[in-house]
Amino acid sequence: MKNLFTNLKGDLFGGITAGIVALPLALAFGVSSGLGPSAGLYGAIFISFFAALFGGTNTQISGPTAPMTAVSMVVIAGIIAINDGSIEKALPAILVIFLLAGLMQIALGLIGVGKYIRYIPYPVVSGFMTAIGVIILVTQILPAIGYYPKEDEAFVEQFKPHAEEIILDNILKEEAGEGILVLENFEETIRRAKDITDEDMLKEARTLAKTEASGVIGSIKILPRALQNISWIEVILALSTIIIIYGFKRITTAIPSALVALIVVSGVAYGFGLDYRPIEEIPSGFPLPNFEIFTEFKLSSITPYFFTALTLALLGAIDSLLTSVVADNMTKTKHNPNKELVGQGIGNSIGAIFGGIPGAGATIRTVVNINAGGKTKLSGMVAGLLLLIILLSLGPVASQIPAAVLAGILVTVGIGVMDYKGLKAIPSMPKDLKLGPLKLSSEVVIMLVVLVLSSVWNLVYAVGVGLVIASLMFMKQMGDLTAERSDVKTLGKEKGWSDEANFPKNLIEEVYIKHLKGPLFFGSTNEFQALADQIPETASYVIIRLDRMQYMDQSGLYAMEDVLQELNKNKVTVLFVDLQRQPRYMMERIDIIPDFIPEEHIFETFQECTTWIKEHVKDKYQ
Repeated sequence: MKNLFTNLKGDLFGGITAGIVALPLALAFGVSSGLGPSAGLYGAIFISFFAALFGGTNTQISGPTAPMTAVSMVVIAGIIAINDGSIEKALPAILVIFLLAGLMQIALGLIGVGKYIRYIPYPVVSGFMTAIGVIILVTQILPAIGYYPKEDEAFVEQFKPHAEEIILDNILKEEAGEGILVLENFEETIRRAKDITDEDMLKEARTLAKTEASGVIGSIKILPRALQNISWIEVILALSTIIIIYGFKRITTAIPSALVALIVVSGVAYGFGLDYRPIEEIPSGFPLPNFEIFTEFKLSSITPYFFTALTLALLGAIDSLLTSVVADNMTKTKHNPNKELVGQGIGNSIGAIFGGIPGAGATIRTVVNINAGGKTKLSGMVAGLLLLIILLSLGPVASQIPAAVLAGILVTVGIGVMDYKGLKAIPSMPKDLKLGPLKLSSEVVIMLVVLVLSSVWNLVYAVGVGLVIASLMFMKQMGDLTAERSDVKTLGKEKGWSDEANFPKNLIEEVYIKHLKGPLFFGSTNEFQALADQIPETASYVIIRLDRMQYMDQSGLYAMEDVLQELNKNKVTVLFVDLQRQPRYMMERIDIIPDFIPEEHIFETFQECTTWIKEHVKDKYQ
């Protein structure tokens, strides 16, 4: 904090520039999320300010991002659907989940998880980011052509029978909750059913229509109908926005092209009085905290969404820390990952209380800030304050922005967020996975699984599935590698290690040597357990060389116990050479040492072991 004003001019210019870049994206992400443009703006204001103030990356600019918005969109749509399509009813639950995600980020930072985020496999991140791009692109087709399913009367009409069924089912559930038996008091059920109005039916049908056309699958299913109801004005506005964003970048990058497109296309549409659909009205005045999330919503009700909140927290952590690495490379500094998570968590928590969507460190905005001269936390705080000033002074003006313009901006975001580096690498990746006659790259399989599942199923579960598959494949590869490098050989039949050259030739039949290279863990236990079957009948001693086995997990420990028990039963004496500290500690805990391997059978060097062999082993064939 003491260095907050050491670069005042650069931080002011950097923060203002980053805030200008953030404005159209904040509005677009808010609309895309389903909570409206104000939610995106609120999120950008509070996350940018507080994540900068408390975070661990001086030049980071935070706010709503494409990945965070995509996951938030799924959360919001799901909760609205179970609340009769009412955002007002669903809002407390939604914001509690966002608040919980922020608190989880704080906890992750405090317990030091930040430094481990970098171990998330790249194929999982790559598949997820490309899926985000696909989701944004596909879901923005409908607003870009001016089609809104819940406003298509003929389409909504199809859902009225289902809407009636749902409403009646809700009445029965209400009566069950009140202890009313339908068969004994059927008149009460009829009375309540008569209170259902056409407006109630229409509202529920519109919710069902919107849900049916949501997501990638829904958007694709409804596309043929949407193409028959195109609003050409909306199409022209969206295409004009996209053309200006990409075209203006060729002229200059000093001014954010998305902002230019927003101002120019919106100005033309409003100035010429075109018949377009504006975004939702942005409330004027300072954002007010939503205390309903504390007073009216029971925290016990969010248990089903705990994993979703955790996913938001982890995704925000990954998103932010990847941006922090970019900032480090540009500024030649080093961020504090755990402090950064705490800052992001505080920003997201406060943003949720004020009704904002969650966010993370934003790479493009951070790069813009650094290039414009930002060097300290002040730049991120200035960006948040600028957005607040815009909200207070230009809220009514921003409410006139065409929805198609924001759809056009999001299309460019979707194109830009895809991981083209990972996609281009697909043909060149080594094919290390065999599926029957097919040879595939395990990393490509992981990326495609995450991409497909994220796009058509569930973002949250797709990441979990990807991590599980990546872990299983990693374990298999490590097990195969360990087994390949862990030689089982009889001295004399294969070339031994250099210090085995002087081993008595006359004892080769009586002594069997096992070389372990690499860790003995659950991925390599099968090969090790085959040791007892590989020992020739002539051998009564086994030397296990352990100097290159520095780690043993619990699976490896019990595999070792099983092998030693089998050898002991077969009257085979086992000798350890150069036993490392961690494996020794593990074996002492369950008394492998000294029950199966007494101290006198553990040697520091192979030379010491050879001396013992010469003294205690006799040649059976002399």
